[in-house]
Amino acid sequence: MIAYTIVGTNNIAKAAAFYDELLSVAGAQRAIDAPRMIAWGNNPAAPMFAVATPYDEKPATVGNGSMVAIAATDPDQVNAFYAKAIELGGTTEGEPGVRMDAYYCAYVRDLDGNKLNFFCMAK
Repeated sequence: MIAYTIVGTNNIAKAAAFYDELLSVAGAQRAIDAPRMIAWGNNPAAPMFAVATPYDEKPATVGNGSMVAIAATDPDQVNAFYAKAIELGGTTEGEPGVRMDAYYCAYVRDLDGNKLNFFCMAK
């Protein structure tokens, strides 16, 4: 059902460098590299993740209550995503751990303040 998600950025170069490194944890590579939007994926038939400068040319802002969840293969990959995001300058919104007895998750904010969730089913 979902084709792609986009979060806004006010610095496409910094966001691109952050996500190039972060999404490499899942083997994702750039699928689209345009002046105001960059998208990553690891399967042409699967959804992509993108950053973009707003079309209306106003500053990008963070949506209150908005979050993008990135699927991980297992708890080790959740931990790797979280560690990489923090290493790249992201900020923690919740360290890796089991939530609701069903999910293993970690939460971060990217360089623009967009909230990301890395998750898999708890084992």
